[in-house]
Amino acid sequence: MKREIIIDTETTGLDRKTDRIVEIGCVEVIDLIPTGKTFHKYINPTHPVHREAQKVHGLTNEFLKKFPTFRRTVNQFLTFIEGATLVAHNASFDVGMINAELDRLDLPPLENGIVDSLALAREKRPGARHTLDSLCKAFGINLAKRDKHGALLDAQLLAEVYCELRGGRQMGMTLELFAESSEVAPVAIRQRPVPLAPRATDEDRALHAQFISEMKDAIWNDYRDPKLETAA
Repeated sequence: MKREIIIDTETTGLDRKTDRIVEIGCVEVIDLIPTGKTFHKYINPTHPVHREAQKVHGLTNEFLKKFPTFRRTVNQFLTFIEGATLVAHNASFDVGMINAELDRLDLPPLENGIVDSLALAREKRPGARHTLDSLCKAFGINLAKRDKHGALLDAQLLAEVYCELRGGRQMGMTLELFAESSEVAPVAIRQRPVPLAPRATDEDRALHAQFISEMKDAIWNDYRDPKLETAA
């Protein structure tokens, strides 16, 4: 069983030395199947959100100031991701921002295994565009809810993209190809040399005939055998 956490962060800006995390979204995936377990927190960065960053995720200083700081959130976050491989799109950014926050609290950096889905996408689809939007469109993943970037929504979308990149959502194709390429020889149906004796008694048949006669448009009428009823 392989447990992976698809993770995304939103920040006040792009400089890990001075900027802060304002939102974390995580989606648990086991053996390429989302379990439904998620972790999502808005975070008070105690640091101004740059105008360009706000245009991307829409989170304002006024909105964020009512939420707990990273210090008050970190234990829950570390518990959720414990023991899992982390999957992020352009992982060096997200992991770098998280490690910078941990360092400010004198905590050790993440020791989780890391998968960069951006590097994986470049390997699997050379020459194509590799933004999350482009990959969602390429794989037919619905983007209707993505007006702005959001950590949990982006993690959920990335989980679908990641499963596509790993081939997890294409298992059914293998069965289809197998069915199309395989030739199945016809099998002759053997008949019994002596038919089995009927188990229904004359009384059973009479009771059944009475039962269906009291039903309107009974489907049993399509299967009645007048010869058997006459014999009865």
